Amino acid sequence: MADVMIQADGLVKIYKSKLTEVLALQGLDLTVETGELTALIGNSGSGKSTFLNMIGGLDKPSAGSLMVDQKNLFTMSKGQLVKYKRDTVGFVWQNNARNLMPYLSTLENIMLPMHLSHGRHRRAKALELLELVGLSAKKRSRLNTLSGGEQQRIAIAIALANSPKILLADEPTGSVDVITANYIFDIFRELNSQGQTILIVTHDVALSKKVKRVVAIRDGKISSERILREKYADRLKESNIDWRKEDTQEEYAIMDKAGRVQIPKEMLAEMGLSDQKVKIEMKDGQVVISAPQKEESKKKE
Repeated sequence: MADVMIQADGLVKIYKSKLTEVLALQGLDLTVETGELTALIGNSGSGKSTFLNMIGGLDKPSAGSLMVDQKNLFTMSKGQLVKYKRDTVGFVWQNNARNLMPYLSTLENIMLPMHLSHGRHRRAKALELLELVGLSAKKRSRLNTLSGGEQQRIAIAIALANSPKILLADEPTGSVDVITANYIFDIFRELNSQGQTILIVTHDVALSKKVKRVVAIRDGKISSERILREKYADRLKESNIDWRKEDTQEEYAIMDKAGRVQIPKEMLAEMGLSDQKVKIEMKDGQVVISAPQKEESKKKE
């Protein structure tokens, strides 16, 4: 299992209050291999951010198991969890205020997480990361002099400060313009080409259509995966492609360990079901799902 970075099995998360219970994850299964660039998509409340927070060590499942870099997040002590969050995962938040200290320069912000790791080499490492995100000229700048896109690029550098095994990004392009979003995605692609494992939560349609593997979460489970078509893999920088409109990926439904498959709501609506029953049959080696045929009216005698 050395080539597996994330192994989630039967993850369940229940949030309780005095009056209600919310089931955020309902038996989620997912494997992410080392070196993958994967995007998570889903409607608000689908469970994707809950899952990301679990991988980041910020939340714990109510049931199931979660292994990251062969570490069991269920059995970690508080000390082990602190070390895990410092060394194994890097987190890029949509809200820049969670990434940056406004009273420090960009260089000082990047050096801050390295106090316990890089020692006297902190400055050299921070300068290297500034160059990676294209902001070497801004090393002495403060937060209030940076644009939103520049702040997000600095946030990526901070997340990489301790050379994490996996980089987590929650809506990294959610508050920037299209040009900056493309630049940020190019940074992720460059990191991934160097072997960095990256998991992104996004609502950005154009960005998700450029990712090799997109996992859709619906109602707390993995419902489908989209895989980038081979003919688009080498065309990510072409400006003449409308990534929102082109059909760049092949979509697959995901079957869980109990043999269950979620059928997309649009397909169910098109089938015109009157109840929750569907007809399943084998035809020429294929499984065909259809709406039950209405009973034929009785023939007149």
